[in-house]
Amino acid sequence: MSVSKLFTKQLFPTLLGMVSSALFTVVDGIFVGRGIGSDAIAAVNIAAPIFMIAAGLGLMFGMGGGILASINLSRGKLVVANINVTQSIVMLTIVSIIMGILLTVFPETVVTLLGAEGHLTELSAEYLFWFSISIPSTVLLVALPFFVRLTNPNFAMWAMLAATVVNILLDYIFIFIFEWGLFGAAIATDLGELVGTLLLLGYLLRPSVSVRFAKLKMSIKSIRLTLRNMLKLGVSSCLSEITIAVMAIAGNYVFMSHLGTDGVAAYSIVCYLFPIIFMVFNAMVQSAQPIVSYNYGCGQLLRSNKALRLCIISAVVFALLISGVFVCFSGDIVSLFLPDRTSHAWQYAVAGLPLFAVDYIFFGINVITIGYYTSIERINLAMRLTLLRGILPVLFFFVLPAWLGVTGIWLAVAAGDITTTILIVLCRKKV
Repeated sequence: MSVSKLFTKQLFPTLLGMVSSALFTVVDGIFVGRGIGSDAIAAVNIAAPIFMIAAGLGLMFGMGGGILASINLSRGKLVVANINVTQSIVMLTIVSIIMGILLTVFPETVVTLLGAEGHLTELSAEYLFWFSISIPSTVLLVALPFFVRLTNPNFAMWAMLAATVVNILLDYIFIFIFEWGLFGAAIATDLGELVGTLLLLGYLLRPSVSVRFAKLKMSIKSIRLTLRNMLKLGVSSCLSEITIAVMAIAGNYVFMSHLGTDGVAAYSIVCYLFPIIFMVFNAMVQSAQPIVSYNYGCGQLLRSNKALRLCIISAVVFALLISGVFVCFSGDIVSLFLPDRTSHAWQYAVAGLPLFAVDYIFFGINVITIGYYTSIERINLAMRLTLLRGILPVLFFFVLPAWLGVTGIWLAVAAGDITTTILIVLCRKKV
């Protein structure tokens, strides 16, 4: 099959599945903002970096295990590929259970470290506590689609859509009918993620599926080797989520110091919308990843490079379209979350959303290029670029406001991604 046809076949179900996953966050933001208020939406944004770190773990084990399984499949090693899948999920489950326990024991300490102050501390801690009980489902819902897409991308899409629909319905019931507040928002997310996770696990347990769970190889040597290769291949994806989390933390601190709680509430609108942007680009990466990894394993590098070009063209077109929407309809978009158009938070967000949208085209190029380098096992370069695009925006968060005021805060992430894109172009010229 031609690369373009194969990429398109992978892209649309993957895109729908990933966007539906991002809608978890967006729908929570809309219901929390309209049903509870701007303080609640700011409180959720304080805890948001934890969700990003959890998603990073899922990406690390999912993408790392998926690449490893793809390469073994290209070499006719189906049994080894199934062992890769099983070891990935088992190890991720153990790590996520430990993480969930720690977060439920120390929620107030965690949100204080993330920048919560005053009454936001209690609200953030409440949301984080109830969300943390489903951390295993959260990370598995991110990781499992990587393995299901190897044989059935459509099923992965429908499982993600089912999880999102459950979350939306329960959000409405728990927040507007039962009036459970942040507790209801967290529980709705927990149950939605559980539904999606159970569907995906059930698929991988089917004996008729070629890529599925296998008898776990328990030798220390096998587990250590798989874990090392898996983490090596997936660590840049994890770092990408962690860098977004760090940017969210830095943004919260800077907005709190310049504009107070209303500034954090305004910034939270961007943080709620950003996962959709990231998931679209991530869907492009994941659609190209099996093509790139498989052809890399077979030595067909021209096909791998063509998949990269298709990804970048798709990313640029999408970034231009979504940036135009955010510039033209910023007021309507912010009103989905904050209906009071006279509030300071609404005004800050409407002014800042078009400025932040400058970042999207450069962010997309960076995410896709880093994903490509990961898929062809150029791990060190992918990690360096990931760390760079995480560190630079944080530096600009503290430097640009001294020159440009609040406008500099909104442009900080774009400045970091533009710098990273320039370095990526220079690296490509040297390859």
